[in-house]
Amino acid sequence: MRKFLSPAAVFFCISILTTICCAQPGPTLSASDDKAANSTSGSAPDIAQPAANDAAVVEQSPAPPQSQRMFASKVGVGVKVSPLGAGVEAATPVTYHTNLRVGFNTFSYSRGFTNDGTNYAASLDFRSFETHFDWFPFAGGFHLSPGAVLYNGNQIKANASVPGSQTFTLGGTSYISDPANPITGTGKIGFNSVAPTFLLGWGNLVPRRENKHISIPVEIGMMFQGSPKATLNLVGNVCDTTGANCHNVATDATFQSNVIAQQTKLNNDMSFFKVYPILSVGFGYKF
Repeated sequence: MRKFLSPAAVFFCISILTTICCAQPGPTLSASDDKAANSTSGSAPDIAQPAANDAAVVEQSPAPPQSQRMFASKVGVGVKVSPLGAGVEAATPVTYHTNLRVGFNTFSYSRGFTNDGTNYAASLDFRSFETHFDWFPFAGGFHLSPGAVLYNGNQIKANASVPGSQTFTLGGTSYISDPANPITGTGKIGFNSVAPTFLLGWGNLVPRRENKHISIPVEIGMMFQGSPKATLNLVGNVCDTTGANCHNVATDATFQSNVIAQQTKLNNDMSFFKVYPILSVGFGYKF
């Protein structure tokens, strides 16, 4: 005889199955939900930290051109030849368009010659120290350079002598050198010790390009050294054209006036050197 479940047992089983089938898994909280939950629960909100690469996008001021950043603290040196002699010079930038340059020149030359019966052992001695302010208006090699020779030691020196019994002319007057005390002396032609200069040229001892170190400067200009100053000192005895009446030149007023006339003639002959031309060619290296 079959046994049937009571209605109460059937209702109980249906209730259990319904509960199991309708059950759903709980929602999963994301990190943002977790933060929202923390915010809702009253905890302090997290402060967002900038990303590590955010600094890379910060706008910065543009850097100056490489050529302008590299010209400072540079020095250029060079050698050159000019009518002032063989020279050595150095330059350093003041601004991107200007340099300060200094240099020294030297030259010596000796030779003997005879003029109006007087023998001269002459020497040409050039010594000068110069400084220039170089302006490069186009930031290239072309420049204008006002300056000055702060020490102008350029001069011509000579030892004079007239052998005894030899005739010589001084200031248009003829004399005979006394064989017992012949004429000797010294002469010199000099110029102003300080002289302004002005040059223009091409080339820069301190090239602004970082990878350029060698330059070949060429310059042309002038030095305003003023009128020459000749001095002539003679000692000894002179005689008249017959060889008689010999006397000391130091006490002869006419002879001394002729010495002054000769100095004036030398100054006039050398007057074109008061504006001294300069043409130089050099070789430079930038450190």
